[in-house]
Amino acid sequence: MSGPTLKVGLTGGIASGKSTVAARFASHGIEIVDTDAIARELTAPGGAVIPSLRAAFGESAIAADGGLDRPRMRALVFADPVARKRLEGILHPLIEAESLRRSAIARSPYVIIDVPLLVETGRWFGCCDRVCVVDCPRELQTDRVAARDKHSRNEIEAILAIQASREARLAVADDVIDNNGSLDALQARVDALHARYLTLAIPAVNQTT
Repeated sequence: MSGPTLKVGLTGGIASGKSTVAARFASHGIEIVDTDAIARELTAPGGAVIPSLRAAFGESAIAADGGLDRPRMRALVFADPVARKRLEGILHPLIEAESLRRSAIARSPYVIIDVPLLVETGRWFGCCDRVCVVDCPRELQTDRVAARDKHSRNEIEAILAIQASREARLAVADDVIDNNGSLDALQARVDALHARYLTLAIPAVNQTT
């Protein structure tokens, strides 16, 4: 059997609950392609993108262990939009290529591609058959980040400012998972969407077997 024909791009803002949603899909046996994990692999010591990052940002971008100096790079891209675009231009094509490779060999009926910056980059719309957005009010995001990461309100606002707006994410969504309530309610919504994805994916899979 070939890989899944249905690829679902999963996204959501910081503290929206996207990781919890991905874990729930995984509990149903659905393979998750985690683009953040791929980025960490690429920027680890000996990672494929380290030479390009060294050439673009200099030796100061590289930590003592030979991997990307994440705190330094995070501070740089928050302060400098040009540097952020340069970093994205190096990383995102490789992340996309590896994500699609893993999607093609997945063995579940459909595959979830977990892409935090799906809307921000604009790269993924042609790669995914559906876009699923985990949604919650901005005020709830702020409260969750404050409780989880102990950031100040100003720090949280700075993070939210460089992410796509709630409205922008909802505008491109094929499916929306509301995470404005309890964990049980969230899991029930994921379960219902999983059932729908199976109905969309399994006929297409059968045609390829």
